[in-house]
Amino acid sequence: MNISKLLARNARKFPHKIALIDGDVSLSYREVDDTVNRLASSLASLGIKRGDKVVLYMPNVKEFVYAYFAVLRLGAIIVPINARLTAQEVQYIIDHSEAKAVIAHDWIYQELASLVHKVDAIWVKTGEAIEGWRSLSQLIASGDASPVVCPLSEEDETTILYTSGTTGKPKGVLFTARNIFAVATMMALETKMDKHSRLLHMMPLSHSAPLHLFFVGGMYVGATHVLSPTFSPEALLELVTKHQITHFFGAPVAYLLTAKHPRLHEYDLSSVQYWTYGGAPLSANEVQFVAKQFRTNRLMCLYGLTEAGPNGTYLSPEEHATKAGSVGKDAALHCEVKIVDEHGNDVLPGEIGEIILAGEGTMKGYYKDEEKTAETVKNGWLYTGDLARRDEDGYIWIVDRKKDMIISGGVNVYPKEVEDALKLHPAIVDVAVVGVPHPEWGETVKAFVVTKEPIEQLAEECERFLLDKLADYKIPKLYEAIPELPRNATGKILKQVLRGIHNETATRS
Repeated sequence: MNISKLLARNARKFPHKIALIDGDVSLSYREVDDTVNRLASSLASLGIKRGDKVVLYMPNVKEFVYAYFAVLRLGAIIVPINARLTAQEVQYIIDHSEAKAVIAHDWIYQELASLVHKVDAIWVKTGEAIEGWRSLSQLIASGDASPVVCPLSEEDETTILYTSGTTGKPKGVLFTARNIFAVATMMALETKMDKHSRLLHMMPLSHSAPLHLFFVGGMYVGATHVLSPTFSPEALLELVTKHQITHFFGAPVAYLLTAKHPRLHEYDLSSVQYWTYGGAPLSANEVQFVAKQFRTNRLMCLYGLTEAGPNGTYLSPEEHATKAGSVGKDAALHCEVKIVDEHGNDVLPGEIGEIILAGEGTMKGYYKDEEKTAETVKNGWLYTGDLARRDEDGYIWIVDRKKDMIISGGVNVYPKEVEDALKLHPAIVDVAVVGVPHPEWGETVKAFVVTKEPIEQLAEECERFLLDKLADYKIPKLYEAIPELPRNATGKILKQVLRGIHNETATRS
């Protein structure tokens, strides 16, 4: 079994069922499969073969789906990358992955114009062919519709996803078909997907959860996929209402922004069976706010890492009433979870340790980096770098990222705890806490704050507000107001950017 066969099987089982909705275009499973065969045959004629790497630089559009399956159908390895990356970032991935071809969308291909004549690759884009670029639509039109049979087995390598690079150069996470099947079936079963399900894809399909959990998971069961190239609160509400969406996955920021939409209550969102979120934490207060605004009891928290497939734990809708803010108690299907100390021993309830995961979804390894792979996966367990504790009922609460923990004067400070406390301030919209150098204490705590309107004497106001909420050593000593927090496409705060802002401010002063 391989991923390409999912589409071919659905085309035989549900030939006339709508597989994709992209704007005003609706396509059946048979139509999508025929297009994929045509494109695969044309790519083969260009020399794309088993084991070749093909970079996919597109938003969530029907052409992404065509290219994704066509590349896999040839036994080549797909490398989907975020459509917002710059030419320099794309070149690094092309070079590192040794990509033989790049398939881009007409909306954004010009971002890569500087690379076309200096990077030796096959360049393809949607729309018309121009100098240096072949036309995807022409390749489809000239291709042979005869079935192309994928030669891969479940053990073969199929996909490289590049991490966001929040702490350095992106790492290529290499997956086999078995890895992806494990997490796709997990998501389909845990959220009760079936052929009647209608999935809305607004988060980038270049990322593991949208792609492997929801797109491939939906393909497993023959669901209908609604594609959206961008996210906005208005688009989310309109598409859910228009297409009677049953499953949606979004970054926490997508829910928080939509929850503030002035006309949210005018939309019919009753069709949604699972509002899933993950990729960054939501506090208990934020979860309760979103649930109230969306008028739903169907929120589901997903926790996992790209390197795990992603797989990990989840907090079911039924558990949100009492454990909102937790990432759940038990590992999801095909996964195990433990919280361990620095020696790998299980910690007691209430004690802080590192989350480690094991399961069939765990990556084969970091591409071309055996040393980093060995550091991350030990005896079959993936070390996540996330610090957490279990409460008296066994539920897991994320304390912080191990790398983000601040050691000030020999005492551990967990930024997430400070951030959650500051977010309770009625004038604070968003906040991020980082450790910055201090000549005596090693590090000191600094808060970057986004407010509704300027706060005079920001430091004094925040310190006053935190006095009865945090121990004095946890209260930030430094504050800086900024217009917005820097985030990547999945909503994760780029704390290294904030440290750079601090260094620039310190240098000027």
